Amino acid sequence: MIRTALYPGTFDPVHRGHIDIATRACSIFDKVVVAVYDRPAKNPLFTVEERVALGRQAFEDLSNVRVEAYGGLTVEFARQVGAQAIVRGLRAISDFELEYQMALTNRQLAPEIEFVCLMTRQAHAFISSSIVKEVALLAGNVEAMVTPQVARALEARRRQREENQEPVPVVSLRD
Repeated sequence: MIRTALYPGTFDPVHRGHIDIATRACSIFDKVVVAVYDRPAKNPLFTVEERVALGRQAFEDLSNVRVEAYGGLTVEFARQVGAQAIVRGLRAISDFELEYQMALTNRQLAPEIEFVCLMTRQAHAFISSSIVKEVALLAGNVEAMVTPQVARALEARRRQREENQEPVPVVSLRD
């Protein structure tokens, strides 16, 4: 039996922490579907098509990964692709509470699908898509956090936003 896992997220943008989790999921499962959510509650920097394209480039060295967009309930998409598990990454204790709540909700909706959390490697524990976007949009160097393709896409988006005089959403400063 082919063991398939679904790795869902917004991937806005995909970063090295995501690549680490997908790589490790590939060593556990025969097939990993990276599922790019098409309508996040957040305000995405990239369209779903751009996020899928950047994801395909980022995961191209992983032969058992495919990247697809999806909408609706994650467990329904997991069923569609024949996934037996949903994989999520944990960076810090603060991630655990939300992931635990989602796992219990998904267990209620789809008891046949397991929920697997992988701890990110320490080198990637500080990386989040929000931080990557903030640093990139403020003209900081994100090359260690993302692939070269993602870095170029972020720089192009920074220039575009600068031309349009769009403000940079700041997440690192908390009230």
